[in-house]
Amino acid sequence: MNTTTIKALLRKFRRDNEGYVTIEVMFMLPVLFVLFGAAWVYFDVFRQQSVNQKANYAIGDMLSRETEEIDDTFIDNSFKLFGVLTKNVTEPDELTGRYSADLRITVVEYNANSRKYSVVWSAARGEYEELTGNEADNYANRLPVMANNGQVIMVEASEDYYPIFNVGLDPLELKTYSFTHPRYAPQVLFAGAQGENNGWGNGDQDAPGESLCNNNAENATDCSNEDGSNNIEPNRGHGRG
Repeated sequence: MNTTTIKALLRKFRRDNEGYVTIEVMFMLPVLFVLFGAAWVYFDVFRQQSVNQKANYAIGDMLSRETEEIDDTFIDNSFKLFGVLTKNVTEPDELTGRYSADLRITVVEYNANSRKYSVVWSAARGEYEELTGNEADNYANRLPVMANNGQVIMVEASEDYYPIFNVGLDPLELKTYSFTHPRYAPQVLFAGAQGENNGWGNGDQDAPGESLCNNNAENATDCSNEDGSNNIEPNRGHGRG
């Protein structure tokens, strides 16, 4: 076979457009399905993380507007609300006993003198455990530096995410975190945790429970205010009637 014959055969092969589409589809469809599945799974991970973070913000914002004390029923309903917003079941699995979602709400206080954070109260649902006073400093790099005796509401949530397709992504835990300053009262209290007072006592010994240091209260604790420098009265327009 000479060179001229080879060139003629190659030209004929190049011009030949006969074939079966079915065979080409058999090769291409599996690849397309894998690519589509992988894209969908990774998109869904980011979508669910965004949904969880927005739900976290909603819980924190809701708590920041409270002027009455928080109780266990409030925490239970907050957990249920988180489940509704993220489409998670807030009851343990009957077979494994595990929760698909977890929620922890903690009020953290900052002491400017010692430059340390402390846990005022903490409540958890799901598989989270409540934080103790000594664990607050573990969040120092994630919390703002506040005024002395200032408090923030820290909300942590998580969800066990299981990819619907096996595309190389293992099951993972989606965690969200936020902190919010109380809006309408100096602090948000948990029922029975601090004497049932939200800091509006304004130094009145007869006020329900312990008052804040910045109220110059007679029964204030963990502060030094001999010179009255901490007397920063809250806006009376936001007080409880």
